[in-house]
Amino acid sequence: MTPELLAPLDLAFWNIESAGHPLHMGGLFVFDADTPDAARRAADLLATRAARIPGLNTRIRPVLLPVGAAARHVAPDYDPSDHVHLAAPVRDFHVAAGALMQQPLERGRPPWAAHVLPGANGTSFAVLLMFHHAHADGMRAASYALSLLDPAAADWAPAPGGGAPRPEKTGPALRLPDPRKLPGLLRGAVTDAGQALSIGSAMARAAWNVHSSPALVSRGTGARRADGAVVDLRDVDRIRRATGGTVNDILLAVVAGGLRRWLDKRGDGSDGVRPRALVPVSLRDPNSHNGRNGQSSTNGQNSTNDPSASGNRLSGYLTRLPVDEPEPLARLRAVRQAMARNKQAGPATGPGAAALLADVIPPLGHRFGGGLIARSGRLFYDLLISSVPLRGVRGLTLANSPVREAYPLAPLAPGQSLAVGITTYEDRVFYGLLADAVAVPDLDVLARSLTEEAAELVAACGS
Repeated sequence: MTPELLAPLDLAFWNIESAGHPLHMGGLFVFDADTPDAARRAADLLATRAARIPGLNTRIRPVLLPVGAAARHVAPDYDPSDHVHLAAPVRDFHVAAGALMQQPLERGRPPWAAHVLPGANGTSFAVLLMFHHAHADGMRAASYALSLLDPAAADWAPAPGGGAPRPEKTGPALRLPDPRKLPGLLRGAVTDAGQALSIGSAMARAAWNVHSSPALVSRGTGARRADGAVVDLRDVDRIRRATGGTVNDILLAVVAGGLRRWLDKRGDGSDGVRPRALVPVSLRDPNSHNGRNGQSSTNGQNSTNDPSASGNRLSGYLTRLPVDEPEPLARLRAVRQAMARNKQAGPATGPGAAALLADVIPPLGHRFGGGLIARSGRLFYDLLISSVPLRGVRGLTLANSPVREAYPLAPLAPGQSLAVGITTYEDRVFYGLLADAVAVPDLDVLARSLTEEAAELVAACGS
């Protein structure tokens, strides 16, 4: 396979993490075990399936040219069983997942791992899947997870010999452009520069106007705590029918209300708190190959035209969560109005489009500026709210054991204490929470606050 250069955003994700602060994403899947040895059989099956899934056999290595760049190569000694780990029995899957998420993925080999966690009761087990953000964005991570957990998806996958991502046809690293194309290249450069200035200006305004809470700020200890909350999808649909808007608006409003309850319970207070939430937007749109019609990754729809395509294709919306609003339906209206403004402006403008700035930074800038970029995130957003689109997917099994719960775990940026992941599987919505373990020792309180907020919204709609 010809090595494939990392796209600028992939290179940024590869360089901004450190050994003490990993930035991979995860997914915690809980299964009902059909037999006491189901976890062991699941580990064997994961290794077998992983051997046949395209892309999982590639690692990331630096290249000589362009200076500072890196590329994906097929790992010559790839052995899927090295990436699948069977743990000792655990009593709490979330506690175990938090401890594992603080461990960095090994950078010298394909950056993914699967941890199989047998339940202490023998009637259940969990699988924690971890993927480096340079290796997969949310859409592609979902594609990998479905291939590992869905027998129908794995059975047709080609063997790893031809399974690496298709290399971009960029030609030699150093090649002079066709003179006839120079006018178009210049126009593109001017357009990119104008867009970068617009995004940079919006980021500066967002950084200047802050109404957050100290509870959402962390020194970045690297320690991790995980937890989760579950909301009945029928309740979400009941709220939507009563209030209008989108499912996405309701899911974000539940986070806003849950944060309010959590801050008040811990004594920090919610008065005047309107934290800036970064909502990633997938630019994988089947109707637009240029990404202009990107969709929020919390809309519960698979908008990718090629989920297995390599490279991150992300932008984002930045929205203020009305945590200081005391009335639940008023919070929902505020969220709906803010997201409507974001969608009207589109995902290519505004401070949430900061990911697009990666394209105008040269590889050497990513190499040496990674630490600075990582620390700058807290300047313009306070927490990440991301989602993996699984709505419509049903019947996932592993070793004859069905998936009972699915919690996405979003990467936690340096300086921030909390990241929220959302997915919908079968008839329930799952909130996955990943937090700095030192800054948020009461993550279980936030998890309960989310379910309480959803119940209050249902009650408000009923009245």
